[in-house]
Amino acid sequence: MTAITQNLPSFIKDPAIGLIGPHCYSSLVENLHVTDSVCLKLAISKGLGVAIVLGGAVMKIPQLLLILRARHAKGLSLPAFGLETLAYLITLLYAYRNNYPFSTYGENFFLTIQNVFITLLIIYYLPGTQSHLTTKRAKSNTPSVLVAGVVSIVTAYVLLVIPMHLIQFLQLATVPISLFSKIPQISENYRNKSTGQLSVFAVASQVFGCAARLFTTATEMGDSLVFAGFALAFVLNVALGIQIWMYWGQGVPATKEHWPREKQEFDEEPTEIVTPQYAQASFNHASATQPTTGRRWARKVD
Repeated sequence: MTAITQNLPSFIKDPAIGLIGPHCYSSLVENLHVTDSVCLKLAISKGLGVAIVLGGAVMKIPQLLLILRARHAKGLSLPAFGLETLAYLITLLYAYRNNYPFSTYGENFFLTIQNVFITLLIIYYLPGTQSHLTTKRAKSNTPSVLVAGVVSIVTAYVLLVIPMHLIQFLQLATVPISLFSKIPQISENYRNKSTGQLSVFAVASQVFGCAARLFTTATEMGDSLVFAGFALAFVLNVALGIQIWMYWGQGVPATKEHWPREKQEFDEEPTEIVTPQYAQASFNHASATQPTTGRRWARKVD
């Protein structure tokens, strides 16, 4: 068997060496020393890391499709997704600036991008505030979406250039940020007794992803700040998963604040029937000149 593993083609050998290093590749692959606990643990961690990064690339896609298909974002908390996006961005740039292996944080790159789009969609589909007493259409949320997009870009640039000790402080702050990012969504679910457009796939993926990240962080990074963030995220995502199980099949109450923007604009724009002046004048003229034929006929009968 070792005769095969020691002569693997370069397109297999080179990526494997780049992933687990030459020593562990020689021990685990070429010599088949599966009892090498140090290298085996590293290989498992690397494998989990690559799987998490690949999963992160599509994790929030179902959530995006749910919003686009429904044309509303009812049941989704804007503060929750905004704070979650900030936590992803801080963790991403903290790991990048510390030169950690991409397999230990790569999913944050994809999750940050996907979360930005979800947050912008939530802003876009926020219901308007116009009154039934006005004929004006509801104000468009497009300017708010553009402002939020610019804020996201500026925030990323600031986090990329600020001093390292500040980014370390912000990484510590991701623990309370993660806490406050999930509380609004958990509260929204509890108030509505429904999880609305919250994606089951996204929540389940985050639960398993955070559990795996606890292992990879302890194995490869040894960073207590990152570990604490993933531990808290795991607990809060489990809470969301329990709510999905409890409220399965229950819809969000059809209150005004949860209407889609298109429906609200349609319902809140009253229609007014206007009779043209020339038609009204013609009708009045005809009424004034119409003979009283009934009375004349009665006289003839008499």
